[in-house]
Amino acid sequence: MTPSEKALVPFVSVEHMMQLIHQIGLEQILIDLTNAIEADFLRWPEFDKTPRVASHSETGVIELMPTSDGEVYGFKYVNGHPSNTRTGHQTVTAFGLLADVATGYPVLLSEMTILTALRTAATSAMAARALAPKGAHVMAMIGNGAQSEFQSLAMKAVCGVDTVRLYDIDANATRKCAANLASSGLKVIVCTSPEDAIEGAHILTTCTADKQYATILSDNMVGAGVHINAIGGDCPGKTELAKGILERSSIFVEYPEQTRIEGEIQQLESEHPVTELWQVLNGTQAGRTSQQQVTLFDSVGFAIEDFSALRYIKTAIQGTGFSIQLDMLADPDDPRDLFGMVQRSA
Repeated sequence: MTPSEKALVPFVSVEHMMQLIHQIGLEQILIDLTNAIEADFLRWPEFDKTPRVASHSETGVIELMPTSDGEVYGFKYVNGHPSNTRTGHQTVTAFGLLADVATGYPVLLSEMTILTALRTAATSAMAARALAPKGAHVMAMIGNGAQSEFQSLAMKAVCGVDTVRLYDIDANATRKCAANLASSGLKVIVCTSPEDAIEGAHILTTCTADKQYATILSDNMVGAGVHINAIGGDCPGKTELAKGILERSSIFVEYPEQTRIEGEIQQLESEHPVTELWQVLNGTQAGRTSQQQVTLFDSVGFAIEDFSALRYIKTAIQGTGFSIQLDMLADPDDPRDLFGMVQRSA
């Protein structure tokens, strides 16, 4: 039987995603995604919001991240398994789906391992654009795994960063990152300690993978007038910053109900004040108010960012051929006769 048009759903494979990146340009996609995510943050009240549904194990976590703006529904499946790289597996893998709310029919299925790296970097850049000190052009990138190059290039493309200072406990990871960024136009400085990496940096980005309470940055390492993007702390029992840094920072979050469980602020009392980033973007709450202020974006990733990224990809693939049609949906001639369709297929 030939599938009908109603049965087909566009699917963006890993190969297609890479082709799309090369056609549009990596930095341009990062700019586009930053603007797409910000546009959806500016209509934050329109979205259904819920903390992601997480299934934790000793080795990692598997999560579902749903949201809807009333017209389109989206979700992402994603895992985080820090020890995976020891066996040749990715730490994070993901795929996502968009559906039409009116009918419930899926309208896009996409790989999201690459897209998650892009949207995470774009979200970091969006926060830094709003919160970093004026004239910030040096970033410390602590944790040089799969996310580090995307973070560095997003800061370059969106925020005007021209220098990145790299550090990872694994020197091979730093060498990999430095080699990948060698022709990026960024000045790349390889550092031998976190203290070395943050010297002279205006933006401090931490993105480490270990599922544990860690102190990547101690309180005495962080001076006045910097912006911190803390990305690695993204599940219960996993943090990167000393509590003292949090206590003297202005803290900005995506969705407090999720961040208090998963983010750096799980170290603080539940009533500790935080500001939702969407309110800074729409001007109803203050962001950076002085050059001496320490601002902290406690980023755990939220479903609206994935929704924005999937909607961007759905538009970007139009007319490109960078998708295939999957026969995913049963479409009997009589919607009430699914059994008959199965029987006739013989």
